[in-house]
Amino acid sequence: MRSKNIYWLLFSKMFFISAFTFGGGYVVLPMLQRYFVDENPLIESEELLDMAAIAQSSPGAIAVNISVLTGYHLRGIKGGILAGIATTLPSLLVLSVISMFYAAFRDNVLISAILKGMEAAVAATIVDFIFTMASAITKEKSWYFTLLIPVAFIANFIFNVPVVWILVISIICSALYALWIVKGKTYHESTS
Repeated sequence: MRSKNIYWLLFSKMFFISAFTFGGGYVVLPMLQRYFVDENPLIESEELLDMAAIAQSSPGAIAVNISVLTGYHLRGIKGGILAGIATTLPSLLVLSVISMFYAAFRDNVLISAILKGMEAAVAATIVDFIFTMASAITKEKSWYFTLLIPVAFIANFIFNVPVVWILVISIICSALYALWIVKGKTYHESTS
């Protein structure tokens, strides 16, 4: 695909995704999967999951972070800047219009009902993405990562452990697990 076409594809898809998805970064990820992995195979599925992990752990909105990372992955700094602009522009335009007519939007029953309906669609999209991510993790056949998902869920949902502590503990345990794996590979290579 020509460079000009990739810039247009990047801008148009990021603008479209940002304009017509509600619910934040977790809703954006399935759309990125569709446009940049399935329809236009410019990114591998594993690369998108890696970028999602980086976007989630970086400060700022996940949707903007993942868009900028996608643009950077495809076309470097220019692609990252273009994707960032394309992602933030629809929100800026919508908020500008809403701020001009705030009183009319606030009291409109139809708009309130539409926003309630969007909440259900957002929840369904997030659940779908969670199942996609979980299936990718279980395909790796790593007992640690397969076990980490339900343990984190149970810790938060049943025992009310704050998410911050779950993240900190998961990071520490994952780092130790990675060191253990690397050490094991190094040991096996030195004995062979």
